[in-house]
Amino acid sequence: MGRKRTPGRSRAERLIELVQAFRRRRRPVSAAVLAGELGISPRSLYRDVAALRTQGAVIEGEAGIGYVMKPGFLLPPLMFSEEEIEALALGAGWVAERADPALSAAAREALARISGVLPGALRETLEATGLLVGPGEKPAPDTIDLAVIRHAIRGEKRLSIVYRTGGGAPERRTIWPFGMGFFERARLVMAWCETRRDFRHFRTDRIAECAELPGRYPRRRGALMKEWRARQGLGASE
Repeated sequence: MGRKRTPGRSRAERLIELVQAFRRRRRPVSAAVLAGELGISPRSLYRDVAALRTQGAVIEGEAGIGYVMKPGFLLPPLMFSEEEIEALALGAGWVAERADPALSAAAREALARISGVLPGALRETLEATGLLVGPGEKPAPDTIDLAVIRHAIRGEKRLSIVYRTGGGAPERRTIWPFGMGFFERARLVMAWCETRRDFRHFRTDRIAECAELPGRYPRRRGALMKEWRARQGLGASE
């Protein structure tokens, strides 16, 4: 069944949808099928395919035979839809308000870079968005640089930490960090703890010392995350 036409849908948004339609398929697909899926005429579909080709997309095939798009094509920033721009602004705004200083600064810088390459109308949507992050209780301040933990997560590095337990007693732990959770009142590091030989959660405001150890930990981060999610009853990540 074809897609209903969306009033006011711009050609840029239509091109985004066409790229996504190609990415969902590995085999050639006819213009009639694509046109029906997008709710446009075959003639408009041919023009959109030509427009994507001029922007660098490698689309093989022709009218009457079918099309397939080779992987690797990235849409330029100006191809964001208005809702995607609003989502980016809201998400970056939340990070800027709730994350540690380095990540907050990175969120603001990312928005500034995106704004710098957007066309006028979308730039106005980004800069004058009506979606705001409401006030909330900020997490307790950290005594360590969270960038060290994020670097260890990306590089699958072991960390040596001194952790203050609920009773306040400091304990030395060696952990394999694979994720961080950002909540209203706390930030948590998800890790495998060598001392406890099990998954553990560590509040960042209770980590008194943190140092990266040489070498990678012996398991892959993705495998640890998958097992942790199963333990938490969260199912597979999408």
